[in-house]
Amino acid sequence: MSEEVKAPEEKAPKREKIPRQKMPEQKAEVRRKNFEEVPFGYTPELAQKEAERCLQCKDPRCKQGCPVEIDIPAFIKFIKEGDFEGAIRKLWEKNSLPAVCGRVCPQEVQCEGLCIIGKKDEPVAVGNLERFAADYQRAHGRDILPPKAEPTGKKVAVVGSGPSGLTVAGDLILKGHEVTIFEALHAPGGVLIYGIPEFRLPKAIVAQECNYLERLGGKIEVSTVVGRSETVDELLAKFDAVYLGVGAGLPIFLKVPGEHYIGVYSANEYLTRSNLMKAYEFPTYDTPIVRGKTVATFGGGNVAMDSARTALRLGADHSYIIYRRSRAELPAREAEIHHAEEEGVEFLLLTNPVRFLGDDATGRLTGVECLRQELGEPDASGRRRPVPIPGSEFQVEIDTAVISIGAGANPLLTKSTPGLALNKWGYIVADPKTGKTMKPRVWAGGDIVTGAATVILAMGAGRLASNSIHDYLTMGW
Repeated sequence: MSEEVKAPEEKAPKREKIPRQKMPEQKAEVRRKNFEEVPFGYTPELAQKEAERCLQCKDPRCKQGCPVEIDIPAFIKFIKEGDFEGAIRKLWEKNSLPAVCGRVCPQEVQCEGLCIIGKKDEPVAVGNLERFAADYQRAHGRDILPPKAEPTGKKVAVVGSGPSGLTVAGDLILKGHEVTIFEALHAPGGVLIYGIPEFRLPKAIVAQECNYLERLGGKIEVSTVVGRSETVDELLAKFDAVYLGVGAGLPIFLKVPGEHYIGVYSANEYLTRSNLMKAYEFPTYDTPIVRGKTVATFGGGNVAMDSARTALRLGADHSYIIYRRSRAELPAREAEIHHAEEEGVEFLLLTNPVRFLGDDATGRLTGVECLRQELGEPDASGRRRPVPIPGSEFQVEIDTAVISIGAGANPLLTKSTPGLALNKWGYIVADPKTGKTMKPRVWAGGDIVTGAATVILAMGAGRLASNSIHDYLTMGW
């Protein structure tokens, strides 16, 4: 009996390889002269094309990399299918600030950093797609809101309207609690509005996200400095719980000779004058700011890149980044470094300032003396330690210096709040899993607990705290 001849198995068709869709943006020579947003965003066609690249993994690693646990494959699937309203609804389940996160979160080391496609190709552009969903909803969507739980009758005070505070507020409002946000400045948004330039995060976007919380039923009280106009204990007399998300806004300086000269700014002041007070729109906004012709920014993080790029837009002929390590150790996002390089920011790397120079008759800054460095063994951060090269001093003529080496905890609130435990740096001690402080009915999170970090990590801390506050309000300690 002859053997049965089997037909050859057909191979499954190969999945079409779709390249990562590049987001259109302003040309460098144009954008370095304006404060308009650099990337234009995806069109619906580009967004759907990029969404097709997602493999819809059953065990998505990208979700594990998201501090607020967005169901990333699910919202991307909605975009792929053209259901943009479904995409924003899915995002809102976990994130009250998708338009912000899509722009400023370090996706390359979080969700996109874990994307399985990224092992052999460029990862799915999660951040770009998140931004698209939020922007499309704002421009074209219906006036929709996510469902809210029945009112619980409980009241929560949130101190600070930065990413951590806004996350806590959004979560608790949806869970049925009455939330009031207290903001020290005259506009809500915290570091999102005073610390990040218009060309990277437009103020209208932040205002829209804050307005979303108000539409949900939240209250925002601006120009209220808790710790001065009202204490935390006074809030506790009116609210069932208090969340402290006041950030880390105390500038840190280099502590080298000459920092007293006119023209030396902290990055906090320099960016606040430009961002929140719109000094770049002079004379429409009569906010004074030095428009230096030769500006040096000291530091290598995102805030340093923001400062150096702002200096160009304010008319600087030369804008330097002076950083004591090499390019490989720059802590800023690669996209921000790339944009700075394209726009003409000049990098003086392996360079450390030792003193500022000035005209003692006028008190004005005229230059900085630096020392060249070389990289030695790794330090506690895992980066190679910069080691001075003896006799390598040189001077750079500058008229403006921006110090961007971090920020500390402002003691205004903590000094007026007995019962809060602080660490040796002045940050609030809080349980990393719940945000609970040592003071009953008070939670804290974000930079005032961890020190300066990213927007999404502050939001992640807010998410943990909101869950803990909700448990307390509904079940007790």
